[in-house]
Formats: sequence, structure tokens, C-alpha cells
Amino acid sequence: MPLCRLLFLPKRRKSTAFEDKHVFEGCMPVEVMARRGVQTLAYGPLKPRGLIDPRTGKEPYAVVQLRKDNAEGTIYNLVGFQTHLKFPEQRRVFSMIPALRQAQFLRYGKMHRNTYLNSPRLLNRYYQFRAEARISFAGQMTGVEGYVESAASGYVAGMETARRLLGLAPLDLPAETAVGALARYVSNPSVTEFQPMNVNFGIMPPLDHRVRGGKKKKTPSWPNALSTYWSRCAQRQRKELCADEDHS
Repeated sequence: MPLCRLLFLPKRRKSTAFEDKHVFEGCMPVEVMARRGVQTLAYGPLKPRGLIDPRTGKEPYAVVQLRKDNAEGTIYNLVGFQTHLKFPEQRRVFSMIPALRQAQFLRYGKMHRNTYLNSPRLLNRYYQFRAEARISFAGQMTGVEGYVESAASGYVAGMETARRLLGLAPLDLPAETAVGALARYVSNPSVTEFQPMNVNFGIMPPLDHRVRGGKKKKTPSWPNALSTYWSRCAQRQRKELCADEDHS
């Protein structure tokens, strides 16, 4: 029986106070994903993109990814397997995965609480507290989702703090860049149902022309972002040079 079918049947543990029917799309229990369709997991945590089976030379239909959890390489965790399943059910169901039939389960999966600021109301696009610009926030608590996104928010917060202390105007990364678009999303007061967000093309301005065909649709975005960024940097540099000349 496919894994997605098995996930329909097990008993779930009782939800804690912070766990309700509303789940974050980017961190969803595997059993909830399984209920959405037979192939949902294959396009989620079981996505095989870029992983070639050396026996066949082809991508498998689906894969379970393991992440090393200790230096010795004796403990691994299942990537993307957040779950509400009871512990005995986790052991029973996940042991049916061929490679895990003989696995020993040292720690079971559970949902974690994702606490974050109501950033559209509290922060500006430089990740500064609207009520007090000396206070900045960064990382997952601002509502950005992902390791790279969290690091990017820290970069923006740090850079803008340094510029403020040096008496320089904000760099103001344009919305055409991934980092600038994300900063604008988390600080946009018009966002009423705020949820954590990864970088994606949906939060960036659309192109001014239509592009047909698969991957080509997004290809023009990066030169557009670079052009806008360097143009903005040049404008900023000219203003700062003029300000320096005025002072001298």
C-alpha cells in the first residue's frame, strides 16, 4: 500500500493548545499533505528532483531524504516529516518504507510552534520597529521562512542599522530583487492574513512583457532585478557624493 494511503489511517495524538486546524502551508503535517492527493507527497518532502538512482540512471518516483543528526553518522532524521501521528503509529507506518524496515527510532516527529511578529503592523521594510527605529528584528520571528531568507533579513537589518549609525540614507533594496521583495512583503500593512513566507516570484513585481514556456518565464527576472539594483545603487551613490561635497 502506498505511503500516502497508509497516512490516511493512523491515529493522531491529541493536539496541544497551540495546534489547531490551521496549518502553515510551508510546514504541514505529512498526513495532511497525503489527504490532498496521491501525488502530493511526491511534490513535497518526497520530491526526487536532482536525485538520480545509480541503478537505473533515472530519477525515482519519490524519495525519503535523511539528514545526519550527529557527527558519527549513526543518527538521521526524516526531512520534512512533521506529523501529528501517535508515536507507535509513526514507528509502524514509517517502518514500511523499504529502507527503514530495520531502523531504530530514537526520537519521534512532532509539530513545533512557529511564533512570529505581526510584522506588517510592527516593522518597516528595513526590519526596524516602526515605533522605535533603534530596534530591529531579523530571522524567523519576523515572518520570513527558510534558512537563506532568515540570513537575508539579518543582512538587511544589519546593513540598514550600520547606515543609520553612519548617517547614511537607507539602501532601499528594490522590489525586483528577492531580498527587497521579501522585506516588502513582511512589512506591507495591506497584508491582513499574515503568514510566514519564502522567497518566490509571487511577491515580486510582474514583468512588463509576457514570456512563454516553462523555466523561461522566470529567466528574465534576474537581469531585471540586477539592472534595477545597480541603477538604485548608482543613484544613491551620486546623492551621497553630492552630500559630501556640500559638507566640504
